[in-house]
Amino acid sequence: MGERRIEGGKDYVERSFRRCEALGVEPDRVYSKRILGEAELRERLAAKRDLVAAAEPFIAALYDFVRGSGFFSMLTDEEGCILSVMGDASILERAFALRMVPGAFMDEASIGTNAMGTALAEGRPVQVSGKEHYIEAYHRWTCSGAPIRDAEGRLIGALDLTGDIADVHQHTLGMVVAAVQAIEKILVLDARNRALDESRRFVEALLDSITAGIVSADLEGRILTVNKQAPELFGCGREELLGSRMGRLLPRWEDIRSACLTGSELQNEDVLVESRTNRLYLNLAVYPILGPAGAGGPPSALILVFKDVKKVRRHANEILGRRAVYTFDKIVGGSRGLREAVEFAKKVADSRSTILITGESGTGKELFAQAIQNASSRRDESFVVLNCGAIPRTLIESELFGYAEGAFTGAKRGGHPGKFEIADGGTLFLDEIGEMPLEMQTRLLRVIEEGTVMRVGDSREIPVDVRIIAATNKDLAAEVERGNFRMDLYYRLNVLPIRIPALRERPEDIPLLVAYYMEKISRKLNKRPVEIGPEYLNDLVANPWPGNIRELENLIELMINSERLPPLTGASPKDEGSAEGRVPVTSLEEAEAEHIRRVLADCGNNVSLAARRLGIGRTTLYRKIAPNRSSVLV
Repeated sequence: MGERRIEGGKDYVERSFRRCEALGVEPDRVYSKRILGEAELRERLAAKRDLVAAAEPFIAALYDFVRGSGFFSMLTDEEGCILSVMGDASILERAFALRMVPGAFMDEASIGTNAMGTALAEGRPVQVSGKEHYIEAYHRWTCSGAPIRDAEGRLIGALDLTGDIADVHQHTLGMVVAAVQAIEKILVLDARNRALDESRRFVEALLDSITAGIVSADLEGRILTVNKQAPELFGCGREELLGSRMGRLLPRWEDIRSACLTGSELQNEDVLVESRTNRLYLNLAVYPILGPAGAGGPPSALILVFKDVKKVRRHANEILGRRAVYTFDKIVGGSRGLREAVEFAKKVADSRSTILITGESGTGKELFAQAIQNASSRRDESFVVLNCGAIPRTLIESELFGYAEGAFTGAKRGGHPGKFEIADGGTLFLDEIGEMPLEMQTRLLRVIEEGTVMRVGDSREIPVDVRIIAATNKDLAAEVERGNFRMDLYYRLNVLPIRIPALRERPEDIPLLVAYYMEKISRKLNKRPVEIGPEYLNDLVANPWPGNIRELENLIELMINSERLPPLTGASPKDEGSAEGRVPVTSLEEAEAEHIRRVLADCGNNVSLAARRLGIGRTTLYRKIAPNRSSVLV
């Protein structure tokens, strides 16, 4: 460095001088090599607004301390670009003459050794005075500068205090360092506040995205926070809700609070909520907010999550498959009786009135019920089935109406909804309604008439919107006469009667059903369909089918699995091409007798029906089965 060497100088100044020589900085330079235009400066100030905002009060305080002493302060970013200047007018005029203005770069490459540029290069506080400046134009100044770091320790700027060389003092640097430390603390706090604010916004967005109503409350019941859905769920304004107490909304608040204080878990409980407009039954889960790990003690607050019971149950019904699957196009057959039943069912599908489906076992009563559901406006709601004949008499009440907590030994905490509550908004299909005990018939009638249900062991009336479809294979009118079924309930159920004909009453549908189930079951079992000849098909048509369609379906499945034509219960076995399948006869008379015997068996010994199938009159048939032809009836 020759004569530019600073004898006995500061080590950081010597290092800076070597850097300046390497960079080719001219000692006679007056202005910074790099000064931003107005537009570029605006962009940089916008990008550095957090630093400027944090530093501004401390720069002002620093200036107030040195006001009138001939000093001015400067703030730069991490590249040494001046962002802010503050000082006495007289000293600023001299500084501006050297273009030490916002937008000018004070890094060593641009203007040589100086407190701001060297503090950034060294990463430490420095004081540069007089000839310690690399360029001669700055020999008149004494500068004290310190780097500024953000919360992560990254270099983001520098603060400087500059004055006349005659006023150099070591405490000046101390003042700058103190101001920088204060700025850095503010930046740390700002970073934490931003992080907290971001976390708060994230949590609020997360809570608002949840379809449940979420409320936090202290142990005194004061509502602290609510998400967006809570006011909508409770039917009130956000501010109104925030000013409320849980005890006003939740009659069971004290019980819930006490349970949480004793460490009990509250999940999936149905509770009554007294909203501003009406009473609501909502599903509740409670989560305590505990103190620091290991601190012990009671929770500081509670988070209560309210869900619409109907939505909760709708989702549960979807998961559990409580949905109607079949539609009217899945009902196979074109016989008159079946067509009339289907057309009437379609007409009444959207009615709120109760429907009573009658028919023998296996005729497809539930299929009709599901088709009605899917043809109605309730198609997207639950379809809940209760077989009244498959549940023990001791359990049918709680199964149908639900039970409250503590209603009996072993009752589930929080109680349990019955089929009526589960089916709320949808359809309840009561199969084998004729098997329902008399004492339950009274309660069922009350629910149908009033539209409310009361759980076992509870006094609350819960409103339900349920369309009821009942089904039976019994003659309910006869059961009323016998005293086994309530007359008032019978007439309440039999508002829209649908009778499904037995399979033997629609023999023309049997070939269609055989083809349908042969294709369906063979595809399900991944097996080849079984060929059925005309003679065996005629026997299928003539078979009495006491088990109706269910029996026919089972027979087809047996055919496909065994790959043979099994014997029929009501007709002679006809395994095509098999001698074992043929009935040996010795005369034309015996052949006729065997044929009449088979047709009579197919018709359940109904002479009129058998005569029609044989194409003869009833008198002729009676003559053929007279005592002298008794072999026909053997």
